[in-house]
Formats: sequence, structure tokens, C-alpha cells
Amino acid sequence: MFHEDRELITKLKGTNARFTSLFDKHNDLDEKIAEMQKGNVYNDAEVDALKREKLRLKDEIYAFLAEYKKENDL
Repeated sequence: MFHEDRELITKLKGTNARFTSLFDKHNDLDEKIAEMQKGNVYNDAEVDALKREKLRLKDEIYAFLAEYKKENDL
């Protein structure tokens, strides 16, 4: 995710609590979904809901990065 912004993400994770929270929640959901699917014991509706939440967080992270770049002329 956001490979082209790796340096900026590292910087923000170390300096911005809101960004860190979003990023960590996204990663936690990714791990939870993978574990559920790996065990083959899951409810499709539950996994779909988690995937939608993960996508919402990804969109919010993207918007955060775009706004940060705009405000800092990056």
C-alpha cells in the first residue's frame, strides 16, 4: 500500500498520532482478515464488513497523505 509514499508514511508514523492510529488500524484489520481466511472458519459477511472498513481506512489514509503533500508543497 502506498509504496511511493513509504518515506512520508514513516515520517508521519513517528510524528502524527492521528496518522499512526489510522495506519495501525488498517494493518490490524489486514492481519485479522488474513488470519480468519487462513483458518477457513469465518463468516463471509463478517469478512466483507472488515474488508469494507479496511478500504475506508485506506481511503482516509490516502486523503491524509494527499492533504499533507498539498499543505507542504510535496
